[in-house]
Amino acid sequence: MQAIASAVRDVASGPAEQGAEACEYCRNSGVRHEFFSNYSCCLKVMIPIAGYSSRNAKWILFPFQPLRKLIMISSPHLQGKIALVTGGARGIGAAIVRRLVTDGATVAFTYQQSHDAAQVLAGELEAGGGRVLALQADAADADAVAGAVDTVVKRFGRIDILVNNAGIGRLGTIDTATLDDFDATMAVNVRGVFVAIKAAVPHMPAGGRIINLGSTNAERIPFAGAAIYAMSKSALKGLVQGLAHDLGPRGITINNVQPGPVDTDMNPGQGDFATKQHGYMAVQRHAEGREIAAMVAYLAGPDTGFITGAGLNIDGGFAA
Repeated sequence: MQAIASAVRDVASGPAEQGAEACEYCRNSGVRHEFFSNYSCCLKVMIPIAGYSSRNAKWILFPFQPLRKLIMISSPHLQGKIALVTGGARGIGAAIVRRLVTDGATVAFTYQQSHDAAQVLAGELEAGGGRVLALQADAADADAVAGAVDTVVKRFGRIDILVNNAGIGRLGTIDTATLDDFDATMAVNVRGVFVAIKAAVPHMPAGGRIINLGSTNAERIPFAGAAIYAMSKSALKGLVQGLAHDLGPRGITINNVQPGPVDTDMNPGQGDFATKQHGYMAVQRHAEGREIAAMVAYLAGPDTGFITGAGLNIDGGFAA
């Protein structure tokens, strides 16, 4: 009780070192970070005064003024899990890698050309105590994808979570799009996904999770020039609906996460095209990568065993 009272006094006195470097949890999850006297970071405040804990979360309730607030910090619900993320060096993929590591998973990720970005990301997460493995593999190369899966299995023994994030988007109308555009898009966005799943499933135990990054454009494509891309993402809907029946008896779930516009190098959140996209949306902005990563992390977790064969929009109402 004395330790609890001391901790509450420290919190009541307010942040002692605001502006200090955020802890690894806060950097990766995006939660507000504060330092408190006698505690090195916000996580340390949680431990001595936690009044309630459940399987996936610890809660602290300060019911008296001025501490009338409820703080929740997620426990590492993916602790001990082995994940493979394709296309994980930049953009949405990097956000997913960060989130899965934050939630306790050991994460391998592939990249095609972004060697420097991959090494920076891996180094950053390893410096924070994460277990990360960066692998060069072109998602359009079936042998390279299967080889990446084999490397992960040899290194870590299995794959619990497969996130098929690698994708490309070549825009062009029926007058300007080429057969090469068609073939390249299908090779990465559809064939590469199938290859990764087929290679990973023999090494995936019951409770396994497969999550594909689809697109809200599988539901709605209100502008010209994106037919090939939309078709490739629509193909993933049929793939997961069919594979849900193949994999369900094994205790493995498979779902599509279908983002709307996300602020990345491929689709920046500012500019004329961004403004055009916002006009189709209820929430008129681009998503941040961490918002998509949060959905992926939820589907990868232990509480989603009854969700399979689904296409889950996270699109600010783009398809509404």
